[in-house]
Amino acid sequence: MADGNALDGLTQALRRLPGVGAKSAARMAFHLLQHDTQGALEIARALEHAVNHVRHCTQCNTLTEQEVCVTCQNPQRDRSKLCVVETPADQAAMERTLAYKGLYFVLMGKLSPLDGIGPQDIGLQQLFDRVAPRDAAGQLQPAQLHEVQEVILATNFTAEGEATAHVIAQGLKSRGVQVTRLARGVPVGSELEYVDLGTIAHALVDRR
Repeated sequence: MADGNALDGLTQALRRLPGVGAKSAARMAFHLLQHDTQGALEIARALEHAVNHVRHCTQCNTLTEQEVCVTCQNPQRDRSKLCVVETPADQAAMERTLAYKGLYFVLMGKLSPLDGIGPQDIGLQQLFDRVAPRDAAGQLQPAQLHEVQEVILATNFTAEGEATAHVIAQGLKSRGVQVTRLARGVPVGSELEYVDLGTIAHALVDRR
C-alpha cells in the first residue's frame, strides 16, 4: 500500500470515533505517525486485545472480560434493585456518584424505529425475564418470589430514551415490580433564567 493510502486509511479509521471529524482525525493521524509511533502501536495492540477479549456480561449485558462482570459478582450489591441504563458509559456515570448500590441492566442502545432498532435489538425480553422469571411450567413466578423488587429507569432524557423508558414501564406493569424513573430537575448551582423551560417544568412537577 502506498504511503498516501496508508495515511488516508488511518485518518478514515479515526473518523469512526464519535465526535471526530475529518480535520481532527487528520491531526491525530499526523501526531501519532510523526511524534508518537510507540503510542500508535500501543493503541493498536490495546484495540486488538479489547476486541478479542471483551464480551457482554451474561447477567447485565455490560462489557467485561469475564462471563459475569465484577458488579454482578459482588455480594455486597443490593440485588433487589435493578437500574436500567442505555450504555456501559451511563453505568460508569452512575457508579461515579457513589449513591447507588444495586445492580444494573445495560440495554446497549435505545428504541429508535427510524433507525430500525426495536425491542429485540436492545434485549428487552432478556430484561423482562430477569425481573420476572418463569417457573418450570412457563408461568410467571409470584411477585413475592422475585429477586428484583424495584426497577430504576435511568435511560437518557431524549425522545428515544423517554420512549424506551415508557415501553419498559408498560412491559413491567403486570409483573408486580415497582418501576421508578430518575427525577429531572434544575442542576445544582444553576440560575433559573438560564435553565431551559422544559427542565424547569419537570422540576416543578417533580417538586418535593
